[in-house]
Amino acid sequence: MVDLDDPETFRRLDPDHMLARIAELPQQCRDAWRNIEGFDLPPHYREVDKVVILGMGGSAIGGDLLRTLVQGECPVPIVVHRDYDVPAFVDGRTLAIASSYSGNTEETLFAFAEALERGAKLLALTTGGKLAERAREAGVSILAFSYRSQPRAALGHSLILLIGTLQRVGLIADKSADLEEAIAVMEGLQARIKETVPIARNPAKQLAQKVYGHLPVVYGAGHLSEVAHRWKTQFNENSKAWGFYEALPELDHNAVVGYEFPDDLAGKAIVVILTSSLDHPRNRVRFQVTQEILAKRGVQYEIVEALGESPLAQVLSMVHFGDYVSCYLALLYGVDPTSIETIVYLKERLAQAG
Repeated sequence: MVDLDDPETFRRLDPDHMLARIAELPQQCRDAWRNIEGFDLPPHYREVDKVVILGMGGSAIGGDLLRTLVQGECPVPIVVHRDYDVPAFVDGRTLAIASSYSGNTEETLFAFAEALERGAKLLALTTGGKLAERAREAGVSILAFSYRSQPRAALGHSLILLIGTLQRVGLIADKSADLEEAIAVMEGLQARIKETVPIARNPAKQLAQKVYGHLPVVYGAGHLSEVAHRWKTQFNENSKAWGFYEALPELDHNAVVGYEFPDDLAGKAIVVILTSSLDHPRNRVRFQVTQEILAKRGVQYEIVEALGESPLAQVLSMVHFGDYVSCYLALLYGVDPTSIETIVYLKERLAQAG
């Protein structure tokens, strides 16, 4: 197995410095907050009865995290839409936010054009590309940011800019204090899990070693349900590994029955359970009983407890931890965590198809 305590491992297998991008998440959040503080939307953007976030992949996950973070506070529904067409309910009272890191995501460009036709109150969140060009042509507000990375590594910008946008249009309360706590918690966590901390004292490296050679399934509830989703996609893109996620309480109505077959999978799977002091009391009980069932079926599981007091601090610190785990797992598999050759191939084939 690759030695995660050897500096040569990182020089050889992480040539594009994905670990450095992960380490920049706290600063990304600071930069994004400064960006949104100086941004104004037209007053009529407050006159909405729903929010739709148009995006794919790493540009959409910020919307998922936003939705679970503020669903108990935001008075209008938030929908994250990953497709070419927009839902029939999109109209003039919809705040439609097109989120595309590159500005060239084809599904998002199609959805942006249709939302424009429907008269939605549009906002483009991007670093540039065709989305910025078309937004300028249509007189649509652009919330631009500059950060060189893979889209999934720019989560600090995409999530915080979304939070700030909802705050600016009066749909949620001021999150400044929560963000300051989140940054402090992430920086404290980073001191324990960065690459220079040896395996013996590094819980992220330890968890990556346990996941190595296994099929990871990540469980979360409430505001951590979409964090479980983020872990899954990071295992896919960073680690080049299979990965799945489930959410409580729903998983207790189906997934727990499926632990039996194929019977040889129990020894190859590992469940990572993301828990929080803010979990609903019944979900905490459900987690305990679910662990009993996993143990009975011989399925290995690991528990990761969220840090921080506010939901935002817990979400961001848990995302930060998972990003490190996925990157260490990539190195254990001997692959470059930045590379996405399969997605590049897929896009090339789509372009050939016209």
